[in-house]
Amino acid sequence: MNRHDPIPRYGVLTQSVSTDELSRAAESLQMLGFAVVDAGYTAAQVADLQNRFEDLRTRVFAEYGADALRAIDEHNTIRCPLGMDGAFLNLATNERILGLCERLIGPGFILNQQNGIVNPGDANTYNQASYHRDLPYQHFVSSRPLAINALYCVDEFTTENGSTLVIPASHKEAAFPSDEFIRANEKLITAPAGSFLVLDCMTYHRGSTNRSGKNRRAVNHMYTIGLMRQQLDLPALLGDAFTADPKLRRLLGYDYAAPRSAAEYYESRRRKQQRA
Repeated sequence: MNRHDPIPRYGVLTQSVSTDELSRAAESLQMLGFAVVDAGYTAAQVADLQNRFEDLRTRVFAEYGADALRAIDEHNTIRCPLGMDGAFLNLATNERILGLCERLIGPGFILNQQNGIVNPGDANTYNQASYHRDLPYQHFVSSRPLAINALYCVDEFTTENGSTLVIPASHKEAAFPSDEFIRANEKLITAPAGSFLVLDCMTYHRGSTNRSGKNRRAVNHMYTIGLMRQQLDLPALLGDAFTADPKLRRLLGYDYAAPRSAAEYYESRRRKQQRA
């Protein structure tokens, strides 16, 4: 059968429609809990983010101390890169990823967190090597995603360098699957540099062992409904620089900060009425 021929079926009255990359990714996320999405960047832009990632890691080690970070198991993480380099804010506002979040979560989602992640190339385990949900300790399912995880591949994800393992469709069940099921069904996801591995945040996943001898780098983004508390208070971290752009203001959580007084609450209501 030719790959473009219709799939044989019988007794089917309704069918999902996938007509473009985003709709295919959305369907994969709904059915399986994961998808790979091309970020749409040029080779030069991919290389620039690779260089900027290393620059930020050097800055973080210089400011906080590599040994001090290792003592608290933070030496393979860069917290909130967008607060140090605007290129990572641009990465967090990738139009394809925001469009996917709009389809799956709906309007009003926020950027909950952004972190640079290193899977070290020395074949040692690291803190993302165990299966987890990106909403950990939660054992329930919802009719639509509460959060979407978009892992930007700074480097190519391969079978050798610690690519991500997922348990397909595990976002649909409250309980963690049995070890026997996981061994039979876990899937290693490979992806080119410059793409996003996107997950429903309730999909169980983990980093595999990196045997390549080189670090495998990524930038993780979590987009959530506005009710969820951000990992870092982005409005406090970034200040007033983004208050003029209503879409960016909403994405970064400015519109969801809890008022500290009745006066602040009334002012937030006035701002919403002015934008309506």
